[in-house]
Amino acid sequence: MLNYIWVGFFLIGFAVAIVQFVFFGDAQVFQRIIQSTFDMAELGVMKIALPLAGVMTLWLGFMNIGERAGAVRFLGKIVGGFFSKLFPEIPKNHPANGQLLMNFSANMLGLDNAATPMGLKAMQSLQDLNPQKDTASNAQIMFLALNTSGLTILPVSILALRATAGAANPTDVFVPLMIATAVSTLTAILYVGFRQRLNLWNKTVVGWIGGILAAIGLIIFGFMQLNKEEMETVSSVASNLILLLVIVGFMAGALYKKVNVYDAFIDGAKDGFSTTLKIIPFMVGMLVAIGVFRASGAMDLLMDGLRGFFGLFGDTRFVDALPTALMKPLSGSGAKAMMVETMTTFGADSFAGRLSCLFQGAADTTFYIVALYFGLVGIKKTRYAVSAGLIADAAGVVAAIFVGYLFFK
Repeated sequence: MLNYIWVGFFLIGFAVAIVQFVFFGDAQVFQRIIQSTFDMAELGVMKIALPLAGVMTLWLGFMNIGERAGAVRFLGKIVGGFFSKLFPEIPKNHPANGQLLMNFSANMLGLDNAATPMGLKAMQSLQDLNPQKDTASNAQIMFLALNTSGLTILPVSILALRATAGAANPTDVFVPLMIATAVSTLTAILYVGFRQRLNLWNKTVVGWIGGILAAIGLIIFGFMQLNKEEMETVSSVASNLILLLVIVGFMAGALYKKVNVYDAFIDGAKDGFSTTLKIIPFMVGMLVAIGVFRASGAMDLLMDGLRGFFGLFGDTRFVDALPTALMKPLSGSGAKAMMVETMTTFGADSFAGRLSCLFQGAADTTFYIVALYFGLVGIKKTRYAVSAGLIADAAGVVAAIFVGYLFFK
């Protein structure tokens, strides 16, 4: 899928450039396209990857402290009762229970490197319980839906990319992002739960869902009472305070477990530069393709079309950030590149720049996750797993737009 998307950017850009040259006499269009390839390549390496290496080094160090402090297992204990109600087909003492909780906990903490192996192991365990080996079981669909909904408490990479893009306050998207991703996850639970006829009125499930909805409602209600300046101040203080408490909590937990905190930080930080190096080819490749698409005028045509359609219903400022939302179900690296390109074009602190970050964090790469996890165990009949992921994605996008207008007006 990503192969076709990447090539499509170039081919569509070339076709639009020919039209611009032949019918509109734009003799500079080819020069703009070639220049954009150099500019985007430089942007990907010099202005994104190198500054990102420092931020990733810092946060991977903190994440390793949290992991050794038992943060993943701690989260697993908190949500264990809730998840047991969502997976009634899994026997109580089956290893899949622990693997599922470890995967979800690692995802919530933004530990992608740890979450994926745990998720693959969990999917294999669920396949052992699956009586129809070529057809997705209820438990596997719920597992995929929760993964594709992208619930994340610490969106480290998004905050890091905002910092490298020059945002005045990189963490100002933290609270609205938490709301958007929570809506996406709740939608996945409710949709799959309805399809599987789960007892969602169980007091444990009602308590969790009701608590999350109440928290979201209180946050939204509270922020609606503030003016723009007060909202930005409160959001900034809350976001930074939460992140600082997480860091201090990781360190306190590590000290309690008699972990050498500094050594844990260094061990985790060592992966910062290597992790950044791994994403450079993906980032440069996608940024160059997007640059060609935009420089040819194709992006403007797409955005004008969407703006004209949504203009029938009201404000259209959110349209400039939509490419990130449209790309996210297909490709994580592509959506990340779209987010970076949007912040570069409109500014990290622009409405479009901030909203693109909310789109990036509101959901996950549905098609990639389905292909990866189901491909691992040979599932061919996915039933409603893809529709569940896409519905959760759509809910996250709508929620992101709503909180974007609420917080950043």
